[in-house]
Amino acid sequence: MPTLILVRHGRSTANTEGLLAGWTPGVALDERGAAQAAALPGRLAELPLAEIVTSPLQRCQETLRPLLQARPDLSPHTDERIGECHYGDWSGRKLAELKDEPLMEVVQAHPSAAAFPGGESMRAMQTRAAEAVREWNTRVERDHGADAVYLMCSHGDIIKSLVADALGLHLDLFQRISVEPCSITAIRYTRLRPFLVRLGDTGDFTSLAPREEPPGGEAEVGGGAGAP
Repeated sequence: MPTLILVRHGRSTANTEGLLAGWTPGVALDERGAAQAAALPGRLAELPLAEIVTSPLQRCQETLRPLLQARPDLSPHTDERIGECHYGDWSGRKLAELKDEPLMEVVQAHPSAAAFPGGESMRAMQTRAAEAVREWNTRVERDHGADAVYLMCSHGDIIKSLVADALGLHLDLFQRISVEPCSITAIRYTRLRPFLVRLGDTGDFTSLAPREEPPGGEAEVGGGAGAP
């Protein structure tokens, strides 16, 4: 079965403003995110991509623009199932404010029980994304062969949930996974099991350096802004 390259969108204006964007329209890449997107064609230059699939949201579309310009033979497919989690009433709110919401503790410790008011549950998010990957695996293998490589550009929580699915981890453990903006995660699917062969690879180790304010124990909902 194919190998899936998962690219999280580049750093967005919502990331730098500390907002939980969700499906809020008009969330674009910031200056650093645009530079990350511009570097993507070079990082993927050796990979013969068979298909490109993207979330419909602007920040993913902008992330892929340089790659598509470098590969004019490829036309992107938009799939809403790999769009961001529907955070409902939380969308567009500051993450600093959301920390005081009782639901945030559930999101952190027991995400399989978390459902966002006016939005969707985290279980539903993972299910739709995993179903999309399985359907695209079948389609890509049928059209391009079992050794094909294809790419999906999506969002932090979506990619983390797909990694958990590939590793056979319960969704309650997915907050232990971290994927930074414009990071590359690769999963090689086989008939019996998936293999996680890359996780959150940015080629930049800045985020591992000590910080003035060490990161806390909570996962950043939506994926965070990456290295400072």
